[in-house]
Amino acid sequence: MSDIFREIDEEVRRDKAAAVWKKYGNVFIAIAVLVVAGVAGWQVWQQQERKKAEAVGAKFEAALRASRDGDASAAEATLTELAANAPAGYRQLSRFRLAAEVGKRDAAAGATAFDALAGDASLDPYYRDLARLRSGLLRVDLVPYAELRKELEPLATPTGLWRHSAREFLGISALKHNLFEDAGRWFDAIVADPQTPQVLRQRVELYLTLVRGGPVTIKN
Repeated sequence: MSDIFREIDEEVRRDKAAAVWKKYGNVFIAIAVLVVAGVAGWQVWQQQERKKAEAVGAKFEAALRASRDGDASAAEATLTELAANAPAGYRQLSRFRLAAEVGKRDAAAGATAFDALAGDASLDPYYRDLARLRSGLLRVDLVPYAELRKELEPLATPTGLWRHSAREFLGISALKHNLFEDAGRWFDAIVADPQTPQVLRQRVELYLTLVRGGPVTIKN
């Protein structure tokens, strides 16, 4: 008896399945076609995006190669294009690299380009501070110590990510303007910081020798 009831139950299920397929078969087929088409479309889109990224990467490498080869105009032209049209990651890299390229031939113009990056609220604060630092480094030989201090001192805090470079160039600027007390203070801060890189410590020892020597008087 149990076998008979099982056969009847299976027959009923088959009849129900046939009825559902008869009623909704076209819908199931349409859904299946859409899924297949969607997967295929997604794969095509991924392939296209990968090709675009490879093309942009090749252009960026070409700009770096032109810079290394001394062709500044070609490097700047390519970087300008990428800074305007590349995907977000390469666009940001290109803007930073372009500012650096401009700074090689015109420190003031390069600093202004980095200022624009430092003021771009769409960038992560880490990169904005980096741009602020790069701007300050380009201005070491262009502006008085007081002006540079206003720009770089906020980066020279004990927890600042860019504090080592900021302190070094603040010290150099103070030294250039014969402000030996300020220079010594920045160099001492570098020495006292346990996370200061060893190479920088060695440079600072040379700076401190100049600080201890004081101003040089030339007798006629």
